[in-house]
Amino acid sequence: MLTMQDALARLTAYWTDQGALVVQPMNTEVGAGTLNPATFLRVLGPEPWKVVYVEPSVRPDDSRYGENPNRLQTHTQLQVILKPDPGNPQELYLGSLTAIGIDVAAHDVRFVEDNWASPALGAWGLGWEVWLDGLEITQFTYFQQAGGLNLDPVSVEITYGIERIIMALQDKTHFKEIEYSKGVSYGEVFGQSEYEMSRYYLDDADIEANRKLLDIYAGEAQRMIDAGLPVPAHTFVLKCSQAFNVLDSRGAVSTAERAAEFARMRRLAGEVAGLWVTRRTELGLPLGTVPPLDAARPPATTQTSEDARTLIFEIGTEELPPGELRSARTQLLRLVTEGLAGTRLTHGEIRVFGTPRRLIAVVPAVGAREDDHVRLVRGPKAQQAYAPDGTPTKALEGFVRGQGITVTDVTSVELNGVQHVVFEKQEEGRAAPAVLADVLAQVVSGLRAAKNMRWNDPKLSFSRPIRWLTALWGDDVVPVTVSTLAAGRETRLLRTAATPVIAVESAETFIETLGVNGIVPDHEDRRELIVVGAQDLVYPDGKIDVNGEAALIDQITDLVEQPLPLLGTFDEAYLELPDAVLTTVMRKHQRYLPVRDADGALLPMFVTVANGPVDVELVRTGNEAVLRARYEDAAFFYRADREVPLALLKARLSRLTFTDKLGSMADRADRIAALAQLFASQLGLSSATLDRAAALVKFDLGSQLVTEMTSLAGVMARDYALNAGEDRPVAQAVYEAELPRNTGDALPRSVAGALLSVADRLDVITGLAATVGLPTGSSDPFAVRRAVLGLLAVHRATPALASLDLVDGLAQAAAAQPVPVSPAVLEACADFLAKRLEQALTEEGKPIDRVRAVLAHANRPSTVDVLLAQLDSLAADPGFVAVAAAIQRARRIVPAGTAGSYDPSTLKEPAELALHAAVNAVPDFSDISSFVEATRGLVEPLNTFFDEVFVMADDPALRAARLGLLAKVRDLGEGLVDWTHLRLQ
Repeated sequence: MLTMQDALARLTAYWTDQGALVVQPMNTEVGAGTLNPATFLRVLGPEPWKVVYVEPSVRPDDSRYGENPNRLQTHTQLQVILKPDPGNPQELYLGSLTAIGIDVAAHDVRFVEDNWASPALGAWGLGWEVWLDGLEITQFTYFQQAGGLNLDPVSVEITYGIERIIMALQDKTHFKEIEYSKGVSYGEVFGQSEYEMSRYYLDDADIEANRKLLDIYAGEAQRMIDAGLPVPAHTFVLKCSQAFNVLDSRGAVSTAERAAEFARMRRLAGEVAGLWVTRRTELGLPLGTVPPLDAARPPATTQTSEDARTLIFEIGTEELPPGELRSARTQLLRLVTEGLAGTRLTHGEIRVFGTPRRLIAVVPAVGAREDDHVRLVRGPKAQQAYAPDGTPTKALEGFVRGQGITVTDVTSVELNGVQHVVFEKQEEGRAAPAVLADVLAQVVSGLRAAKNMRWNDPKLSFSRPIRWLTALWGDDVVPVTVSTLAAGRETRLLRTAATPVIAVESAETFIETLGVNGIVPDHEDRRELIVVGAQDLVYPDGKIDVNGEAALIDQITDLVEQPLPLLGTFDEAYLELPDAVLTTVMRKHQRYLPVRDADGALLPMFVTVANGPVDVELVRTGNEAVLRARYEDAAFFYRADREVPLALLKARLSRLTFTDKLGSMADRADRIAALAQLFASQLGLSSATLDRAAALVKFDLGSQLVTEMTSLAGVMARDYALNAGEDRPVAQAVYEAELPRNTGDALPRSVAGALLSVADRLDVITGLAATVGLPTGSSDPFAVRRAVLGLLAVHRATPALASLDLVDGLAQAAAAQPVPVSPAVLEACADFLAKRLEQALTEEGKPIDRVRAVLAHANRPSTVDVLLAQLDSLAADPGFVAVAAAIQRARRIVPAGTAGSYDPSTLKEPAELALHAAVNAVPDFSDISSFVEATRGLVEPLNTFFDEVFVMADDPALRAARLGLLAKVRDLGEGLVDWTHLRLQ
C-alpha cells in the first residue's frame, strides 16, 4: 500500500525530474500553498520559476475537533508552480498521477471548470478542479493576476489535496485511518493537534489578543513595505491573514470589519507585489527572463484537387466549461459564416460541433478556387485628377503609380454623384487553401468568452488554452497560422488513448475518424447516448426524469467526449436525509443523475457518466465512495444543525456579509421582515404567522448545511423550523420566502410566504441597483434580473397582493437601505421592472401591441394580467372595436396638447350636441370590460359627428369647442389603456 509519506516523496521526485526546485513550507501559518512566497511572490515579474513543495494549509474555520471524516483545520497540500506555462501542463500532471500508482486509463480523470479568485490578495485565475472518479483531488489554475498585477508570463499552479488522494487510494473513510507511513496512522501522528487546534480556534482563542495581533501585524507589514523589504512585509501580511481567520472562526468579525480587513489586506498585498517586482528588477532579475515563443510558420502545401471538396477546421483546446462551449459553438458558426461570405468561394451548408476539447466546423462542397473578379479601384475626384489643360495632377500620378498602371489605364465614372477617376483591376481568383487560411485565422483570433485568460501564447486569449489546429480542404492541409499555432492534419483523441495523436487522411473522413476512435463530436448524439444509456441502466427498477433533469443532462453532455453511463448505489439509510439534500449533492457537487421510482420517490442509486473507456468496477466504486463521503458530511451537518436553537442560527447571520455596502445578512433579514410587515399592514394582511416567519426569515443561512450548499436555503429553513416545533404555516412561509429560485420554479402558496418573497426581492433590487447598478446585456453577476422576474411572478400569482404597488414598494425598500437610493435609480428600477414584465408577457405569447397598451400598469402586474385577459375576450367584440376605433380617430384629429374642455354653449349642430350629451353621460368604469359597457352609447353619435360636422370651423370659438369635445373623447380610458399602441383588426 502506498503510504502518504511515500506519495509525497514520489510526487516531489517526479517534479524535480521535470526541472522543479524543492523549497520548504512557509514558517508561519498559511491558508493555502498559494500564499507561500514561493508562489505568491515568484509568479510576479518576468523571471522563470519551477518549484514543488509541501505546504501544511491552516484553515481555522474548517476546525471540527477531528470528528468530521473529511474536514481538517490543517490539511496537506503539495504545490507545483510552472512558470512559464510549458504548453503541456495537463499531460505533465497526468504523468504525476502515474508516478503515485494511479492508472489514468483505468480511472475516470476529469478536468471540471473552476474559476479561482482571492479578493484579499488581488489574485485570480482560470482552470479546473481535477476529479478522480468523482473525487476532487487537485486544483489546476492558470494564474492571471496576483497583488492586482497582470502576470506575464502566466504561471500554472497545481495544488494536490494529499489527504483526499490517499484516502481514495487506501480506501479509507476517515482521515485518521490514513496509513501515514508503514504501521503508523495519520490519526496517531496528527489526531491530538487536530483536536487541540480546533479547540483553540473554535473555543479558546482570546479575541482581544488576536485583535491586537491583527493590528500589530498589519502595522509591521506596512513598516516593512516603507522600508523596501517585500519578503518580511509579505510574512506579516500572512500573519494578518491568520489572525483574521482566528477571529472569524470565533465569530468575532462583523460585516463592517470583514470589509475593512479585506480592503487592508488587499492593499498590503498589492504594495508587497509591486515592491517585489521593483526589488527583483533592481537586483537585475537574477533568474533571467522567459524568452518569447516564436511565431508559427505556415506548412508548405500543394493543392491537389480542382474539384469542390469538404473543409474541416478543428480548434483544439483544453477542457472548456459547458457554458463557454455552448457559446463557442454559436460563435464558430457565426465567424465561419461571415468569413466565407467575404470570399468568392462557393460552399455548402456550414455545420459546427463541439466537445470539451474541440470546436469543429464542417463545410461541404467548398470550391477549388475563387472566381476571377473585376474590382473597381477608386482614385481621386476627377476635378482633382486633371489640371485645366487636361494634364494629370500629382494626385492622379500618385494614384496610378501606387496601382502599378499608367494614366491611359484609368477612366472616369460617377460615384455618389461625384465624378472619380477609377481603375478596373482584374483579380484572379485565389486557390481555396490560401483563401481559407486567412478566413480561419480570423476565426481563431475572433473567439471570445465571458471571462478570457492568457497562457503561453503571446497574442491569443480565450476561455481556456487553444493547443492545436487541424485544417483540411479535401486531402490538403489549409496553411492556417495564428500566433504560435500552425494547422496540420493531426488531431488529438482522449489523452488515455493508445495513440493520443493521429493523422487524418482527408476532410471527408475527419468526423468518421473521430467516431472510430470513440470521440462523439455532436452534442445531440452524446446526449442521446447518455439518456438512453442511463435509462437502460436503471430499468426496470427506476427511471430518470429526463425532462426535469434536462439542464443537468446538457451540462454532463458537454463535460465528456466519449460518454459512458455507469450505475452506482448508496446506502438506503441516507434516504432519511431530506430529498433536496440528496439531490443537491448529486446534481450540484457530482453531476450525477438521481434515480426515482414510478411514484417519483428517490431510490438509493445514481447514474454517473465517465469519459471514455475505463475500469467500470473501479470507477463505480470510486464514485460510490465519493457520494458516501458527501452524504456523511451532509448527515454530520444536518444532525449538528438540528441541535442548534433557531435563535442562535439567526444570530449567526451577523457574521455573514451580504455586500460590503449593504451590510450583513442579519441586516438584510431585518429589512425583509420590516418591509413584509409594512406591506401586510397596508393591505390588511397582518397575521401571527407572518410575524413569526418574519422573525425567522433567512435563519438557515447560519446553518452548516446551507453554508455548504447555499441552494438549500429555504428548504432547510422549513425542515429545521418544524424540527424546532414551529407551526407548519410558519415553516412553510420561511421556505416560501426563497421562492422562486429560478424561472419556472414553484411560487409561494401562502400570503405570508408571498409577502416575504416580495420584500426579499424588492430589497435586493433596490440595494444592488444603488451600489453595483442594474444588469446590462447578458451580464448579471448578482442575479438582479432573476430577482425582478421572481418579483413579477409572485405578484401575478397572489391575488391578495393585487393592490400592492411595486413602484411604491421599491421606494419603501429604498428608504430602508444603508446607502442612498437616488430618484434616478428608483426610476431606472421601475423602468427595468416594466421592461422585464413586457418581455415575460411576450414570451408567454401575448400580442405585443396589447402588452404595451396596458404596460402603464406594470406597477401592479396582476392588474396587467386582468386587463390583457379582458382585451383578449373583447378583441372580437364589435362594440369594443367600434369604441376603440372612434377614440383612435379622435386622437388622430385632435392636435397634441389640446385640453379636453370646452364651452358647451358654443355647440349648435344636432350631431355635436348629441355627442356632447353622450360623452357627459358616460358613467364611471374600473376596467376594460366596464369601460366598454360605459362607452357603447358613444359609437353612433361619434360616427354621426364625424360624418356631419366640420371640426376645423372658421369661427375660432366653435373650432376650439369642437376640438375640446373630441379631446374629451380622446381622453376616455386614459390611464386604463394606451390607445396609441393598440392595433385593431
